[in-house]
Amino acid sequence: MSVRKVEKVIAGNQQYDGAGVSLRRVLGNDTVKDFDPFLMLDFFDSKNPEDYLNGFPWHPHRGIETVTYLIKGEIDHGDSLNNKGKITDGCCQWMTAGSGIIHQEMPKASPHMLGMQLWINLAAKDKMAKPHYRDIKAEMIKEVKDGAAAVRIISGEFKGHKGAIEGDYVKAQLLDVELPPDSTWETDTVKDNTLFVMVMEGSGLFSGAQVASKGNAVLFGKGDKFKVQDCKQGVRFILLSAKPLKEPVAWAGPIVMNTEEELEEAFEEINYGGFIKEKHPDFRV
Repeated sequence: MSVRKVEKVIAGNQQYDGAGVSLRRVLGNDTVKDFDPFLMLDFFDSKNPEDYLNGFPWHPHRGIETVTYLIKGEIDHGDSLNNKGKITDGCCQWMTAGSGIIHQEMPKASPHMLGMQLWINLAAKDKMAKPHYRDIKAEMIKEVKDGAAAVRIISGEFKGHKGAIEGDYVKAQLLDVELPPDSTWETDTVKDNTLFVMVMEGSGLFSGAQVASKGNAVLFGKGDKFKVQDCKQGVRFILLSAKPLKEPVAWAGPIVMNTEEELEEAFEEINYGGFIKEKHPDFRV
């Protein structure tokens, strides 16, 4: 069996999004091809509420799924289907934007905001799927002890255990893996899947060759096995794996489609009406 080798380590850069939220954008437009079907990844790590309290007021999405996962912190969610949820320590929000949804995510002051938001692309045949929202509480995410590692299964399967969600469209595996100092962990992987890790805390030696620290995304080549050797302080990372879509990507702001014509249509609908195909009758922005 072949151990996956490190292909890239990406640190990203500090940006401001929403109404002025300070975050680190790790994945974006320039990483689409290599990380397919994963599009965007924002990393939150702040002990200063002024960095994020302005939040992400009402805005549209189409053609993607958004996954927000918090290790620490609190965020309120609302959307045009009249869903309401609160993401707190160890919780996850999984939203299928599909044909179109308007939502907002408003962080609350907390001692430490630590987490990420991930965008997962939808295949052309699923771009206009019915919007859907899942509020995944911490107690719904199964934790499995695997050697020295504590593995929380957010989505997909691990060692015969099912995660809190499977994924209706892209069958993505998301594992929250925590290792103590001076330990090693390895696991089997689907050989041809895209696989990367987002380091949330500490640092680790990946594939015996590359040290990556908090805030880094590490992309791996194809292989049957993934391996990490922990460095001195311990490490916690999200392992993400999925089959690439290998489709053209047309991306502008909150909308991700396959062609420029589809993008233009979406923005015309946002500006002139018709963007939301399904909404709750009581929804008002």
